[in-house]
Amino acid sequence: MDDTIMINKIRHGTVIDHIPVRKALMIPRILRLTEGKDTIAILVNAKSRLMDRKDIVKIENRILKDSEVNMLSLIAPGATINMIKDYKVAEKKSAVIPQRIEGLLKCPNGHCITNHDPEALTVFDLVTKSPLEMRCGYCNVSIDESEALKQVSGE
Repeated sequence: MDDTIMINKIRHGTVIDHIPVRKALMIPRILRLTEGKDTIAILVNAKSRLMDRKDIVKIENRILKDSEVNMLSLIAPGATINMIKDYKVAEKKSAVIPQRIEGLLKCPNGHCITNHDPEALTVFDLVTKSPLEMRCGYCNVSIDESEALKQVSGE
């Protein structure tokens, strides 16, 4: 018996592959896909030659921006982002946690200038990738993976 699962190709959009298992369900919320009319296919716990198991997300008619790829890198570092045009991969990116993230995360320090000055853009520098630790560029307060995930997912 063949255990292949078929999901239709998309003509235009984004395919996010090599997502750690059980992380794909966070992606629609993080990318705010439920707010629009995006067609989304989510495959959870699929067999993978590279990872044993993985998740996959297909988003029709939407190409991800670099800021969205940065958000994804916090929950799925190493994921492959394929930009699809006319049913073919036009561009391929890897979700790599950047050395610096601007304007995405909020500093948990209530005394940090970024929480009081509306013109102060938050800046977080990468301290370690695994376990994830990022440090505020203004007050040096650190956040870990659970705090970063909580913030990007809006929980």
